Amino acid sequence: MPSYIAPTKETQFILHEVLNVTGSSIPGFEELEADFTSAILDEAGKIATEILHPLNAVGDKQGCRLKDGTVTTPAGFKDAFEKMKAGGWTGLDMPERFGGQNMPTLLGTAVGEYFSGANQAFTMYQGLTHGAASAILAHGTDSQKATYLPKMVSCEWTGTMNLTEPQCGTDLGLMRTKAEPQGDGTYKISGQKIFISAGDHDLSQNVIHLVLAKIPGGPDGIKGVSLFIVPKFIVGTDGQLGSHNGVSVGNIEDKMGIHGNATCVMNYDAATGFLLGSEHKGMRAMFTMMNEARLGVAMQGLAQAEAAYQNALAYSKDRVQGRDVTGAKNPSGPADPLIVHPDIRRNLLDQKSFIEGGRAFLLWGAMMLDKAYREQDQDADGLISLLTPVLKGFLTDKGYDMTVQAQQVFGGHGYIEEWGMSQYTRDARIAMIYEGANGIQALDLVGRKLAQDGGKHVMAFFDLIKSFCKENTDISEEYLRDFITPLKSASKDLQAAGMYFMQHGTKNPNHALAGSYDFMHMFGHVCMGLMWAKMAKSAQAALDTGSSDTGFYQAKITTGRYYMSRQLCATKLHLARIETGADTVMALTAEQF
Repeated sequence: MPSYIAPTKETQFILHEVLNVTGSSIPGFEELEADFTSAILDEAGKIATEILHPLNAVGDKQGCRLKDGTVTTPAGFKDAFEKMKAGGWTGLDMPERFGGQNMPTLLGTAVGEYFSGANQAFTMYQGLTHGAASAILAHGTDSQKATYLPKMVSCEWTGTMNLTEPQCGTDLGLMRTKAEPQGDGTYKISGQKIFISAGDHDLSQNVIHLVLAKIPGGPDGIKGVSLFIVPKFIVGTDGQLGSHNGVSVGNIEDKMGIHGNATCVMNYDAATGFLLGSEHKGMRAMFTMMNEARLGVAMQGLAQAEAAYQNALAYSKDRVQGRDVTGAKNPSGPADPLIVHPDIRRNLLDQKSFIEGGRAFLLWGAMMLDKAYREQDQDADGLISLLTPVLKGFLTDKGYDMTVQAQQVFGGHGYIEEWGMSQYTRDARIAMIYEGANGIQALDLVGRKLAQDGGKHVMAFFDLIKSFCKENTDISEEYLRDFITPLKSASKDLQAAGMYFMQHGTKNPNHALAGSYDFMHMFGHVCMGLMWAKMAKSAQAALDTGSSDTGFYQAKITTGRYYMSRQLCATKLHLARIETGADTVMALTAEQF
């Protein structure tokens, strides 16, 4: 059976030595002293290891059950959820006035990684509630906030987001769910939604659905979509639960992974709904949820990779197979441990360098969200808007790849359910699809985000890279060679790809869109290169000041060198693909496939 230990030391290194959180001007960050964050992370890690992880395999094997209209979660989930609620973990980074602890998104993201790594399916129940509550917080009336947020922050009530229908996923303008005005400020919601994570369950007293629907007579397509609060049980003026609303579960999906989360078909039969935000502005309100959710999904990709890597590393040290070609390392035994072999080392270093760089990238993104929200910083808001599809697409694609590589370390045992490695791969796979499939993330990046505000934010990103390189060329000759030079080269590749889109994409948009997926990955690699350059700088500074933890910091620099030399060079392959344009991609007719 696999194990999981929260990587608290790694997180602390990023928070305090790389991001220097207490030196930030962001309101509330001055409270994030190392002892304070250590206490929170250690306690979260304890919960992840002792409470959530033992239920991960249980949830995978048992799944959720629908009987007589009632959904039951796997054994142990309800008790664990009560412990999460009692500890205040569900409202860690929500406003105090609604019962939260007002911690930064940064800390909530760090904790969320541990919970997801230990048990992704379980953690989705509170994660989706957080997203729904954030949408109500941003777009709800004072009355709606007072009615729903205290109960959702505590997770006495949970929340969902309802977008997809059988005939439409990404193209939400095709939706058929209707919202008929009733003349008293309410609407009757009728239609069917599918793929609704945490759509119904036995963990909370009420489920607050946020449902996209069209008001008759509104604009066609996506411009006619509105967002509604549709509670499972109607909430009375006194805050007490009343009658069951016209919403029911039609089915629980039989899925590849995340079996412990109830992914439901939801039927709305003249259910009472309450407009959230303005009529026909539903996508604006929904994107409050989706942008937060996309960062959370990026975190899931990283978290599953970390959990899988921990087990692959342990197995590689324990399993003996073959002899080291340079001489036996375990001469008293029948063979040497797997970890002595170069290809196993390559496999493990691919994982380690991705996970550690990806964690820094993720937490840097969360810090930008805090800066945008807490300081009302428009530049930070623009930069994180640009990077959100990169975070989601790159970290989930590569996170899934890393779970497969971890499986590979186990050989045949990785394919056997008893060892638990296939669950990481199966659970990680959905992250590439939901909250906008990764192809859509790439189209969003190239089709919308690059040109946003006249290209201001992508130019700011390039300036950030340029400034960092210029300011850090004199640390040492080795640092210049191993970190700054490859980062400069990768950034130039990314700029060249952007120039190709400008020169050719305006004449034929397919030239840009055919290269969008490669561009998203190229962008991800450059961000990871920046993170590794920052981490190596911090690690070297610690060594220079006489840190006694030399093994940790030397390993950090060595792992960074691996990424910069063996992974960052992928930007050249992506650029070569982009510059071939769309001609070969679009050459076949539909009939020729």
